[in-house]
Amino acid sequence: MPSSPSRDLAALPKAHLHLHMEGAMRPATLTELAQRAGVVAPPVGTSSSFAEFLLLYAAASALIRTPDDLRRLVREVVEDAAADGAVWVEPHFYPTRYAQVLGPTLSSEQAVLELAIEEATRTADRLGIGCGIMVSALRHDTPDDAVRLARLAARYAGSGVVSFGLAADESKFPPEPFAPAFTVARDAGLISAPHAGELAGPASVYGALDALGAKRICHGVRAVEDPALVERLANDGVVLDVCPTSNLLLRVVPSLDEHPLAQLLDAGVRCTLNGDDPLLFGPGVLGEYELARDKLGLTDEQLAGLARTSIEASGAPPALVTTALADMDAWLTP
Repeated sequence: MPSSPSRDLAALPKAHLHLHMEGAMRPATLTELAQRAGVVAPPVGTSSSFAEFLLLYAAASALIRTPDDLRRLVREVVEDAAADGAVWVEPHFYPTRYAQVLGPTLSSEQAVLELAIEEATRTADRLGIGCGIMVSALRHDTPDDAVRLARLAARYAGSGVVSFGLAADESKFPPEPFAPAFTVARDAGLISAPHAGELAGPASVYGALDALGAKRICHGVRAVEDPALVERLANDGVVLDVCPTSNLLLRVVPSLDEHPLAQLLDAGVRCTLNGDDPLLFGPGVLGEYELARDKLGLTDEQLAGLARTSIEASGAPPALVTTALADMDAWLTP
C-alpha cells in the first residue's frame, strides 16, 4: 500500500521515549525564566557540537530555581508530547540536578523525584494519556552515584518510574563501570535504556548490551558500522530510540540523506522516533515523524511500525498498549 500523505501524523498514537526533561522546555518558558532571573537567555538552537550542547543544556537547567519552576517544566513537557500525538511519554530525568537547589521542601533527590512523578502523573491523567519517568544517571558522575540513583529509581518502580538510563559523553566514559547500577535497576523491573552508539561507535553499543543489559538504546545509530552488531540487535529485538535531527546537528551523520534509520529498519532492527531535545534542536516527536516521511522517505506503514515499537518497548501499562495498538491499526485503515 503506498504512503498516504493525507494521513495526519499528529493522530498517529505514539510514545515519546527519548527526550530529556530540560531539553524539552518551551522556548517561551526559557525566555520568561531568564527574564525573571535577570540574565540573558542561552542561545538555544545553535548547538553544533556536543560540548556546546552540554553548555546550553546546563544554562537552561540552571534557570529552574523553584519547585513551581520544576512543576511547570514537567507539566509543559507532558502537554507538548500529548499535542504531538503521544499517548505515552517517558522523559529522562536527573533528580540530582535539583537536590539542595530548590529550597527546603526539595532538599533531596527523593523529594525532587516525587515532585516530578506527581506533576507528570497529574498532567497525563488530565490529558488522558500515560507517563512514566526514566531516571537517568550521568557518565561524568561516578559509578557509585549511578548506583545511588538506581536504588532511588528502584524504590519507585511501578510507582512512577519505569526505566533507567545513562547519558552524557559516551566517547569519554564507557558503559562498563556502570554495570552495578543497571543490575540494581533491572532487578527492580526497570527497563535498561542507556545512551550508546551516538558519540562513540559500535563498541559502546556492545558495552550497553553486555554490561548494562540494554533493552532499549538511546540513539544506537552507529551500530550500522558493524554488520554483526546490526544482526545481533535484530535477532535480540533490542530497540533503538532514534533522533534524526540531533544526529544531524551533532554531526553523528553528515546529512539526512545518509541517516541509517531506513537501513536499520530494512535489517530488521526495531526502532522508535523521538524528538530528543526540542529546545536545542527544534523538532518534537511529531516533527521527527514528519521529517521521516518528507525527508527520509518512510511510508505511513513504516511510520506506524515505528509508533508500534515505541508503545511496545515503553514502560506503558498493558491496557494503554492494547488501546494504542488498536488505534494505530485504525489509523492505517483506508
